[in-house]
Amino acid sequence: MRIAYLDCFSGVSGDMFLGAIVDAGVSPTLLAQTVTALNIDARLEVSRVVRNGIAATKVDVFSHGERDLPREVYWKQNDAGVQKHHIEHGHDDNSGAQAHGSPAGKTANPSHGRHLKEIREIIDVAKIGESAKKTAVSIFEALGHAEAKIHNTSIDKVHFHEVGAVDAMVDIVCASVGVEALQVDEWICSPLNVGGGTVKCAHGTLPVPAPATMELLKGAPVYSSGLNLELVTPTGAAIVNTLVTRFASFPALKIEKMGYGAGTRDFPEQPNVLRLTVGEADAQSDSKTLQDTVVVLEANLDDLSPQVVGYTLEKLFEEGALDAFSVPVQMKKNRPGTLLTVLSTPQHASRLTQLIFQETSTLGVRRREERRQTLARRFESVETQWGEVRMKISSMNGTISNYTPEYEDCRRIAVQYHVPLKKVLQEAVQMYVARRVQPCED
Repeated sequence: MRIAYLDCFSGVSGDMFLGAIVDAGVSPTLLAQTVTALNIDARLEVSRVVRNGIAATKVDVFSHGERDLPREVYWKQNDAGVQKHHIEHGHDDNSGAQAHGSPAGKTANPSHGRHLKEIREIIDVAKIGESAKKTAVSIFEALGHAEAKIHNTSIDKVHFHEVGAVDAMVDIVCASVGVEALQVDEWICSPLNVGGGTVKCAHGTLPVPAPATMELLKGAPVYSSGLNLELVTPTGAAIVNTLVTRFASFPALKIEKMGYGAGTRDFPEQPNVLRLTVGEADAQSDSKTLQDTVVVLEANLDDLSPQVVGYTLEKLFEEGALDAFSVPVQMKKNRPGTLLTVLSTPQHASRLTQLIFQETSTLGVRRREERRQTLARRFESVETQWGEVRMKISSMNGTISNYTPEYEDCRRIAVQYHVPLKKVLQEAVQMYVARRVQPCED
């Protein structure tokens, strides 16, 4: 089982994540091609830097010819530019203020503020892998849900400010393509050093962690080392929220590669880097079943159309549920009803609870934490006559116990090539078995 571990002792941001995956072996050319595929005015610059004695890779995003900066630095420079403009030109009105989330002192530009629908459209037409597209959209949706809750609106009405700008689009999509290239089975994360103090952003001066960041880190272990700076950005928090399955100390693994991604600033107190370690799970730990904590959400529904129940199940999976199912039950006064059960990671539980309230008629959702044991899992790809299909492989005591074609891959092929789904599933299994078993000689 291939594991990636994030050491967030100096927090995490989009550019730090990109630096870490490049330092761990992801090709800078691949990321440059990804930027080109987005068809937006941006480019990457990759360099080697030193942060408090630690050599690391720095990835800078240039959009519209300007380098991405930490947002408190950006807004400080921007405010200075606006004040200078007002003095030189004698303005005493608010003509230099931000419009619809655009940085102050600049004209409104669609690249500086987009709705989720526009972002999905850009990602959908980009020539990148399907799994990378799905990951990128999930990261933006996580950001959207957090922003929607903070501003008391719906996700479709959220107008992304910094996180919707070109630099964040590049950070998120390149991160997703890099994750696909690393082919990791599980992402694990350390407790996150969030920093402290305040930060200036599109909504004014806010406490650190910023409200959206705090919402994204629900269920995650966090702390502050005392630095009065924003160490975990909303983009970094959204990446962790989407990728990470559990938070733990350093796992038992055979290290294959590691990478250090540098932040923009250099701290005298500690290296401003994110460390990424990739390796295979230790053979001893792989021989056992894995253990983690899941949140079980339950709700009784007795006055809801079955069509709505089905729709809700689909939405729950889209929003990150580990599993979701419904069971017919007989309720009080002999009314037929439905028991809705959802399994979730701790960090997604609050969001899924909110979705259940939004989409169903229930007045209450029960919540409990349970320990579960799971088999070690990994993915391998097989080539069918219609294209590549991922196989989910599970094992116990080092022996393969089950292998299953990934449904979404087979469904996509069945629709694209107009062949029966069962035929695609059968061929994927046959190709995997043929790879593992040597043919017998007559």
